[in-house]
Amino acid sequence: MGFVPLLRCLLDAAHRTQHFKIDSNHFRHHHWHHTMTSRAYIGSIDQGTTSSRFIVFNEKMEIVVQHQIEHKQMTPKPGWLEHDPQEIFENVCVCIVEAIKKLRVLDASFKTLAGVGITNQRETTVAWDRDTKNVLCNAIVWSDVRTSAIVERTIREHNDDARFAAAICGLPVSTYFSAMKMKWMLENVDDVRHAATKGTLCFGTIDAWLIWKLTGEKVFATDVTNASRTMLMNLKTLSWDEGLCKEFGIPMKALPDIRSSSEHYGTISTQEDLLATVLGRERPVPICGCIGDQQGALVGNMCFQAGEAKNTYGTGCFLLANVGPTVPRASGNGLLTTVGYQLGRNAPCMYALEGSIAGAGSCVQWMRDRLQLFKQYNEFDGLARSVLDTGGVTFVPAFSGLLAPHWDPEARGTILGMTLQTSKAHVVRAALEAIALQVADVVHAVESDSSIAFTVLKVDGGLVRSSLLMELQSNYLGIPVQIPSMLETTALGAAVCAGLAAQVWRSTDELVAYRNCHSSSQTVAPLLSKDERNAKRREWKRAIAKAKGWAKL
Repeated sequence: MGFVPLLRCLLDAAHRTQHFKIDSNHFRHHHWHHTMTSRAYIGSIDQGTTSSRFIVFNEKMEIVVQHQIEHKQMTPKPGWLEHDPQEIFENVCVCIVEAIKKLRVLDASFKTLAGVGITNQRETTVAWDRDTKNVLCNAIVWSDVRTSAIVERTIREHNDDARFAAAICGLPVSTYFSAMKMKWMLENVDDVRHAATKGTLCFGTIDAWLIWKLTGEKVFATDVTNASRTMLMNLKTLSWDEGLCKEFGIPMKALPDIRSSSEHYGTISTQEDLLATVLGRERPVPICGCIGDQQGALVGNMCFQAGEAKNTYGTGCFLLANVGPTVPRASGNGLLTTVGYQLGRNAPCMYALEGSIAGAGSCVQWMRDRLQLFKQYNEFDGLARSVLDTGGVTFVPAFSGLLAPHWDPEARGTILGMTLQTSKAHVVRAALEAIALQVADVVHAVESDSSIAFTVLKVDGGLVRSSLLMELQSNYLGIPVQIPSMLETTALGAAVCAGLAAQVWRSTDELVAYRNCHSSSQTVAPLLSKDERNAKRREWKRAIAKAKGWAKL
């Protein structure tokens, strides 16, 4: 994923030294000399919506080798999306095998991995039978909307209050979350209902399924971040909530144990001949990290202090902000309250506020494929830079409604302010401005809910290749934007969870100190004045008001 060469950033000493009091010279010459000599390797299973990868990192948090395989996307009905859990497991095994083969070519002395972490597509739900070992139906993917009728029914039963459970689990009733998918399976799949009656039903997100399979069907567990996306976990107790399970009709004994994101889960079983060929039977490899994908990016971006936030620019945008070890009050802006991470069984749980926007990479793709404003993705940044501003054009990319903090499903895409002088370059630039302004809306919503003033936004994802977008983002936030040199932050987050448990790294302090000393990143500083920024935000709010409610007219 190429983008403009990143410059090595100056150490932000004032920002870091108050919290991370480490003698960086001693740290660099002593601890890291030892670990570099021992050549510690940490594996990361990155199981996503379209593919699975296995990435091996070294102790310097650098990618050494990786292997990736796509899996089938099944759409039996409009709005439905399913995955085959067995295919995903087998693909993960192949990815491990092929990556380790590559590693042995590079390092003939390689013996074993220090540990393996798992990061995964969140909310996607799997059902299987503990006794027969069989999957009971295809996994229902996070974006699947077949549960719409169940969601509507549930909201009606609670006086049209979609957030009736948010005080407990932090989430509104939505097709997005796992509880609704589990409820649908129990109501519509005979094998699932039969297994529940027998007491042999297992419900889990993809991480729980992979842990169960990789440990030879011995460990049935998930981590706090994935559990927090089910609507069934109590955010304060970090355990399954009996009242919510009863409310949604989910048998508690069908749910996995909840553990921290960084601890020993079990060892990878080499009874699978495929894995035994590369891992060996005599050296057990521990699974010692597990974290949902967006939380993985939070950890991979080293957002270990309250007030640090990351935004991932993909098809949409996911912004997670670390708000500290206390469950925040319910959001007044429709943000989700979730677990950020818990790095150890006895470590404090760090919470996060999450907001998403739908129109980011999808908007760029629409301009390329539908409007044909440019042919290749690497052209849109230059096209947008060919004009000094948008020429008065404001673009609201609400193609399927607006998410946080506006929450209007009836909003629609709107382009305002065009004249006879408007060119495609103005429209493309306006689209990039819209992405940055939407993210700014979410950041301000988080600041309003948490009373935290952010000092930097850490970013990752494909669209960070657009240097103009990053400049606009910094301008409209009024704070620096930090782009890491290594963009695989989600997989790195899982590796960090595993590496801490395996004692490859001793603490988050050391990780941050090492990253500041040795890793290059680009920091984009704001250039817009406060008055200019406020004027742009007023113009944006006027455009949002025009786009809202359009579908019902």
